[in-house]
Amino acid sequence: MEINHGLLIVLSGPSGAGKGTICQELLRQMPNLRYSVSSTTRCPRPGEVDGVHYHFRPRQEFEAMLASDELLEWAEFCDNYYGTPRFAVEQAIQAGLDVILEIEIQGALQIKKRFPQGVFTFIVPPSLDVLSERIHKRGTETEEVIQKRLAKAVQELEYVSEYDYVVVNDEVPVAVDKLKSILVAERCRVKRKPFVFKGEFINETTFT
Repeated sequence: MEINHGLLIVLSGPSGAGKGTICQELLRQMPNLRYSVSSTTRCPRPGEVDGVHYHFRPRQEFEAMLASDELLEWAEFCDNYYGTPRFAVEQAIQAGLDVILEIEIQGALQIKKRFPQGVFTFIVPPSLDVLSERIHKRGTETEEVIQKRLAKAVQELEYVSEYDYVVVNDEVPVAVDKLKSILVAERCRVKRKPFVFKGEFINETTFT
C-alpha cells in the first residue's frame, strides 16, 4: 500500500539569487503545488492583500500562536514577527498537495528540525559578480547596502551543506527544470514509499 502525501519544498538562498522568480515559475507549471503564505505583525504595504502576500496579524494574536506551537518557524525582525503557520502546511501535505516555502536560512533550519522529511534546496547565482550585477540592476538600494548584501551572501553560502540540494540559477528555465527533476526523484525515494507486500512475489511488474 502506498500513501501519497505531498512534499514540503523549502527554498533558500542569497538576496538576488532569483528564488522568487523560480518559485513563481514552479507555481505556474505545477498545478499540484501550493505556496505557503507567512504570517506577520507588520502593517500591510500599499497593494498588499491579507491572505495573499501575508496573513497580517496583531502582535497579541501572533504571540498566542507562538504559545500554542502553531508555527513551523518564526523570527523577529525590525520589531515585527514573521512565521509559517503549521496547520495550513500540514493540511495541504496530508491532502497530497506539494507546498513550497521561500524562506531565510534561519527559518529553514528551524523547519529542518521539525520536518526533516522536507526537500531543502539552496538557490545560488553563478558567481558573486553576477549576483552584484543583478542587485545593481534593481536600482532600489545604495551602494553601501549592496555591499552589505554581497557580504551577507558570502556568509550564507557557508550553510549550503545544511541543505539537500544546491541549484545554480544561471538561466531560470534551466533552474526550474532542475527543481522539477529533484521533486520527481524525491517521490521515488524508498523512505517515501512505504510499500507493504504480503506473500507476493516481487518483480518489476509489482511497481507498475
